[in-house]
Amino acid sequence: MHAPLSQSTSNAPAPQGGGWLSRALAPFFRRQLDRIDAGIARGSLSLSLPGGAARLLGGREEGPAATVDLRSWRALLRLAMGGSIGWYRAWTLGEWASPDPVALFALFGCNRAELARQARATGPSLRIKRLIHAMRRNDRHGSRRNIHFHYDLGNDFYRLWLDPGMTYSSALFTAPGQSLGEAQQAKLAAILARTATRPGEEILEIGCGWGSFAELAVREGRRVHGITLSTEQKAWAEARVPHGARFTLTDYRDVGGSYDAVASIEMAEAVGREYWPAYLDAIAGALKPGGRAALQIITFDDAFFEDYAANVDFIQAYVFPGGMLLSEARLRALAEARSLSWRDRTSFGADYAETLRRWRETFDAVVEAGELPKKFDNRFIDLWRYYLMYCEGGFRGGGIDVVQLTLVKEERI
Repeated sequence: MHAPLSQSTSNAPAPQGGGWLSRALAPFFRRQLDRIDAGIARGSLSLSLPGGAARLLGGREEGPAATVDLRSWRALLRLAMGGSIGWYRAWTLGEWASPDPVALFALFGCNRAELARQARATGPSLRIKRLIHAMRRNDRHGSRRNIHFHYDLGNDFYRLWLDPGMTYSSALFTAPGQSLGEAQQAKLAAILARTATRPGEEILEIGCGWGSFAELAVREGRRVHGITLSTEQKAWAEARVPHGARFTLTDYRDVGGSYDAVASIEMAEAVGREYWPAYLDAIAGALKPGGRAALQIITFDDAFFEDYAANVDFIQAYVFPGGMLLSEARLRALAEARSLSWRDRTSFGADYAETLRRWRETFDAVVEAGELPKKFDNRFIDLWRYYLMYCEGGFRGGGIDVVQLTLVKEERI
């Protein structure tokens, strides 16, 4: 998308509207807009300001073109103090709106090097958020609680907007015109191929979801042991794959036995940095010598990972308690220290953006038709719509990526 030439200026009109407090904080608001403007190297942000003024930020090079109606200066205060959590809170209160929030999130993503600090909480707000996040750590008790919070919303919720195969991870679009279901099957087939297993061999799946991978693997002659902490997912998977697979409510740290291969699709994000070594220990311990682990992981730009890890973002606060995206470099170092050779990496972030777009379109259609269970109120609906847009923009902007890779357990001589 082509952005127009910049019309921004440090001599922009002073904030209007919002009463004496906004007038008193006018220099702060102007400086904040100036910082955002200076940080937009690619793309543009067209702002409608309280009081009727307009301002264009960025516009120097091609990139996402976002439009925001800034209805209250309080939104900028929330952004400065609360980062992405404050910006979400401002959205829920109607302090800003956009015809396409995805473009805004993509704009921030592709300018992450310059704008990273704008999306980070600071001061007392950050300390409080860190304390709350620490209380959600993924020890054995915390993992069950956190998984229940997200995945046990109910099968009747997820089945309405996921693909017919109930696969809640990025699809892999391998041909023009594919349906989401076809692209999900292509992803699952790619994971199975990475295991290099033969019919009759057994695969441990860490984080089995609703059983879509197990169903494919069993159909191709493999045996599967799928582990999960979600009672809802376990019940669905058992009904779906009654033969050739077994499903247990098992923490990955408690896995015993030896397997020909391991599969783990977007489960590592629920582990948390503190437990990455334990996660890789579980994989290494489960694999036979020479065995392969096929992983699909969501990664955060390594160059900015420490800043991300030191903060608490919108998703961690509202959607995935205890979660954290992966640093590929750091995870690789931990894997190789456990004699797990890192091979055949491929990334496909644009496919995740497309997956999220299709999920959101279906979700919106379900809401419009009044098909969601009655327990999900408008506040919940708005949260999930924002979550899907936020993630889609992140992938479109390149700040986050999705990767498939193979870990091979080296045979000791």
